[in-house]
Amino acid sequence: MSNLVEIITIGDEILIGQIVDTNSAWMAKELNKDGFRVFQITTVADDEAHITKAIDDALGRVDIVLVTGGLGPTKDDITKLTLCKYFNTELVFDNAVLENIEQLFKGRSIVINNLTHDQAYVPRACTVIQNRVGTAPVTWFEKEGKVLVSMPGVPHEMEWVMSNETLPRLRKHFNTPAIMHHTMLVTGYGESALAIKIADWEDALPSFIKLAYLPSPGLVKLRLTGSLENKKELANIIDEQAKKVHAILGSDIMADEDIPLEEVIGRLLKEKGLKLATAESCTGGNIAHLITTISGSSNYFKGSVVAYSNEIKQQVLGVSSADLEKFGAVSQSVVEQMAQGVLKLTGADIAVSTSGIAGPTGGTAEKPVGTIWVAVCTRNKLVSREFHFGNIRSRNVAMATLSAFTMLKEMMEA
Repeated sequence: MSNLVEIITIGDEILIGQIVDTNSAWMAKELNKDGFRVFQITTVADDEAHITKAIDDALGRVDIVLVTGGLGPTKDDITKLTLCKYFNTELVFDNAVLENIEQLFKGRSIVINNLTHDQAYVPRACTVIQNRVGTAPVTWFEKEGKVLVSMPGVPHEMEWVMSNETLPRLRKHFNTPAIMHHTMLVTGYGESALAIKIADWEDALPSFIKLAYLPSPGLVKLRLTGSLENKKELANIIDEQAKKVHAILGSDIMADEDIPLEEVIGRLLKEKGLKLATAESCTGGNIAHLITTISGSSNYFKGSVVAYSNEIKQQVLGVSSADLEKFGAVSQSVVEQMAQGVLKLTGADIAVSTSGIAGPTGGTAEKPVGTIWVAVCTRNKLVSREFHFGNIRSRNVAMATLSAFTMLKEMMEA
């Protein structure tokens, strides 16, 4: 199929774990928007035989191969020479590439040395595409109706080249069907329980729509993926199917797009015109951290108190010392007072608090590790819940944070 793509990333640094291959994920996402399906992603070493085999195998499976990496000026960057051998051609000097490099360095106190100068040598049997943000040119090869594009591995260069050159050219060269995704964030179900809940609906899905389950602690992403020639028709059908899931799951669907839950909460806070504050014990500021990773969060987030010790719970949040002694820090009474205390302290409109035993130590028979209390309050409403998550500290913090977000959403939508 002409819309199938393989991505080959080249570099020993990826294979030894020195860097993470973020290029492939970015490319796959952008390709999908234009109707191209990524069939396989392969990472190979800076080795001629390894690169050659990967290219040969890929061109045997798909019509489009996108290669990144190995285009630098140093001896370990061998992609250009390997492509010359593969396509039975030779390197020739391209003055336009040199002019592009000179333009990049214009006004900068950088001397173009021999290695940088040699970047202007390109394979004769290719279309050269200028890289306006780097020295390594892009090369486009065609063979028996198939296309191979070699691009730099530096992420910002690759992204510019893909957006401005490679994708527009691929769109013109290949006729692709419409591909659409619709992702729903679902809480309150494990993967298998959710599958059972929506089994009848899933079984009735049209053949051109696929469903994927992407589970994480406390959250399952349901992703609908459809492919049709008519984009408008596909959009209507996917929208209709999403509405059917909403009818089944209701408020357990946190969002209808693949965004972080902290962004879901931020949007709700802005929509409602509310200011949030947090009082955190067992989550150690994780809720506040996630909230503030979203640009513009200063418009709706007042602040946080990480009340890890009982002294801070008492002295800053006004928690009763008698209740701390009688019920313990991990209790309904204390977590409710924490939420009310930070609401008053900051002047926020809504507050969330957490207190629990994250583990792996500190549990008792009455309050085992994983016991977490979460409270959410406004000036006239207070809700608190007890949870039991398990023995893994990081998971307990993540689950407590997720529960806090879920309860905040419930409170704001009530």
